[in-house]
Amino acid sequence: MADPMRIRAQAAGDKTTVRVLMSHEMETGQRKDAAGKVVPAWFIQEITASHNGKPVMTAQWGPSVAKNPFLQFVIKGAKAGDKVTIGWVDNRGDKRSDEATVS
Repeated sequence: MADPMRIRAQAAGDKTTVRVLMSHEMETGQRKDAAGKVVPAWFIQEITASHNGKPVMTAQWGPSVAKNPFLQFVIKGAKAGDKVTIGWVDNRGDKRSDEATVS
């Protein structure tokens, strides 16, 4: 399983900015290794975000997203102490989910 995501959620008024740094190789399937063989595709396909258990965002990604991707979005109505959960699924079926508290 991949390393934990680094999630920061900061409230400012009625809006909370969520920043996520994910650890993932994100291979496109087009690169070749030193032996000339194609490195198989391996990338995050779906991102989900929830605020206190309620879904607030879903994103579909493809192979063109960079290694160790960064994601930022805004949630309305979140306040300090609330929980934000981020999860992803890649094209191999690997999954990761992490949670942060809004500050």
